[in-house]
Amino acid sequence: MLLHADRRIGRQALMLVLDEDARAEVIQKQGWIGCVGKVGSMDAHKVVAAIETAAKREGVIGEDRYREGHALYHAILEALQGVTRGSLQLGSVLRTVGLRFAVLRGNPYENTEEGDWLAVALYGTIGAPVKGLEHEAIGLGINHI
Repeated sequence: MLLHADRRIGRQALMLVLDEDARAEVIQKQGWIGCVGKVGSMDAHKVVAAIETAAKREGVIGEDRYREGHALYHAILEALQGVTRGSLQLGSVLRTVGLRFAVLRGNPYENTEEGDWLAVALYGTIGAPVKGLEHEAIGLGINHI
């Protein structure tokens, strides 16, 4: 079996975004690195920027490695599409998000030659920019480096 059942990086990222404290030990045991944070905005580009900044600051991706930034960018967009139901529009259609995010980097396969992958999990609310008029949403994006 190539994909190791205990090393499903997407599942671990989702668990981390939902319960940060309970997952940190599991992630360290796998030898993975990651970060968590929060972002709220009516602009999708601000969500992307916040996640990229956190991943660089915490050493999940390198500052000057194009392929790592590129992989992260696509994982973020995939996760955002889940949150926004396929349309990345936010402010232009009067929607705002308040999200927790988790970014994990590691190899989910038994074969180390498969290399590292990135998983981005988002959980929070989306809706009209009026407190109380939002609903929960979740998204997951996974990309190889």
